[in-house]
Amino acid sequence: MSTTERPRILVVGGGYVGLYTARRILKKMRYGEATVTVVDPRSYMTYQPFLPEAAAGSISPRHVVVPLRRVLPKAEVLTGRVTSVDQDRKVASVTPLAGDAYELPFDYLVIAMGAVSRTFPVPGLAENGIGMKGVEEAIGLRNHVLEQFDKADSTQDEEARRKALTFVFIGGGFAGAETIGEVEDLARDAAKYYPSISREDMRFVLVDAAPGILPEVGPKLGEWGLEHLKKRGVEVYLSTSMESCVDGHVVLKNGLEVDSNTIVWTAGVKPNPVLSRFGLPLGPKGHVDVDASMQVKGLDYAWAAGDNAQVPDLASDKENAFCPPNAQHALRQAKALGDNVISGMRGFPQGKYKHANKGAVAGLGLHKGVAMIVFGKTKIKLRGRLAWYFHRAYHGMAVPTWNRKIRVFADWTLGMFLKREVVSLGAMEHPRGEFYEAAAPVTAAALAKSEASADKTKATADSRADSPVDGKGEKAAASS
Repeated sequence: MSTTERPRILVVGGGYVGLYTARRILKKMRYGEATVTVVDPRSYMTYQPFLPEAAAGSISPRHVVVPLRRVLPKAEVLTGRVTSVDQDRKVASVTPLAGDAYELPFDYLVIAMGAVSRTFPVPGLAENGIGMKGVEEAIGLRNHVLEQFDKADSTQDEEARRKALTFVFIGGGFAGAETIGEVEDLARDAAKYYPSISREDMRFVLVDAAPGILPEVGPKLGEWGLEHLKKRGVEVYLSTSMESCVDGHVVLKNGLEVDSNTIVWTAGVKPNPVLSRFGLPLGPKGHVDVDASMQVKGLDYAWAAGDNAQVPDLASDKENAFCPPNAQHALRQAKALGDNVISGMRGFPQGKYKHANKGAVAGLGLHKGVAMIVFGKTKIKLRGRLAWYFHRAYHGMAVPTWNRKIRVFADWTLGMFLKREVVSLGAMEHPRGEFYEAAAPVTAAALAKSEASADKTKATADSRADSPVDGKGEKAAASS
C-alpha cells in the first residue's frame, strides 16, 4: 500500500471498465499527481465474450485473461474485496486474500465492479448449476463436458449414460446461445474419439423465458439463430423456465422433465449486491445512479460505469434509456470516465458520454454466427460464415493489449491446421487428491473396510470359478 501523501484514486473492480479507466487515468495524469489503486478479488481481467470459445477449446484460457499488474505497472494493484465504503469518511473496507481486513482512504472513487449472475431460488440450482461469468467456470465446463463422455463410454447403465450425455442450458441471450453453440461443436468433435457415442446419443436443451433468443441482434437474426440451432439437433423451449433441478432432475414449467449432469445457467446478470453497502444512490434494479458524465449523482468525487451503473443513453431516441451492458459501451465509457476523473481532479468541466450503437456480433460455433453492423442509419445483417468472421475480427481487436490480441489470433490460426484438443483435465480441480491418498495415514476403519472389500472380491471370484461352464455360463461370465 502506498504511504505517499498524494491524492488516491480508488478503482473498485479490475474488469473491463476498471482496467481501461485506470490505464486512461495513468496515461493522462501528470507524474506524481495522484496514486491510482485498483482493488479486485482476482489479479487479472477476464474478457468475457471469449468465454464460450475458451469452454470449447478454440482459445487457450490463459489468453482470455489480462494480468492487472503487467498492464498497470504504475498503479497499486491490491488483490482483495471492497466490502463496504464509508462516504462520509471517504474510507473503503478491504478484505485481502490473507490477513485481517483494513481500511483504505481515498480522495476519488471509481465503481467498476461489473455484474454477477442473476439467479432465482430454483431448488437444486446452487448444487448443480454451472455459470459462465469467469474463466474458471469456462475451464470447469469444458472439463465437465468431456468427463461426461468418459462416464458414458465406460458405463453399461443406460440411465447413467443418458444423464451424462444430456446437456441443459438456461438462457438464450448472447452467453447462452454462444455457449451451447460452441459446446455442441466440441461434443461433435469429441464423439469422433468414442466409438460407442454418436451425436444421436446426445441431447442438447436450450431454455429461455423470452419468446425468442439473441434479442441483441434483432428478431430476424434471432429467428435465424433459433432455426440454425434446431437444425443442429438442439431442442429449444421458449416462454418457459426451469422450476427445479434437484439431483440433476430438471423440471420445466411447460411440463418437460429430463435428467442431466450438465446444467449451465446463463439467464442474465445483475449488479453486484455489495453495492448496497457502498452508500451510493441506486436505481430500481440495483445499479449505481449516475448522470451523463458517469458521475454518481450527489457526489462530486465518485464515478461509475459498465454493468454496475445505469448510464443514460444520449444516443437513443427512447426517453430515459440506459446504455446496454456490453463490451462495446464498457470500452468507450472507460475512456470517457478516465478523462472525467482527471477533469474532476483538476476542477475542469466534464464531458458527457454519448455513443451510438455500432451493432452486435455473436458466434454460434465454428464458422457459424450472426452479426448486425450499423453504419449511421443503415443496418447490415449477416449470418453464417461471414458473420462469424466479423465476430472474430471485432472481438479479436477488442480484447485488451496487443499481447493478448496476438496470442488469440495465434490460437485461431493454429486451429485451422490442428485438430481440437478433447482431453479432460478435471483432476486439476483437486490436484492434491492423489497425493493425499498416498500420504494420508491409514486408519483402522479404512484398513478394515479395505480388507472387507478384498474378501468380498475374492469370494465372488471363487463362486464364479466353481460355477458350471456351459454355453450359457460362458456367455454370462463374458458379459460380467
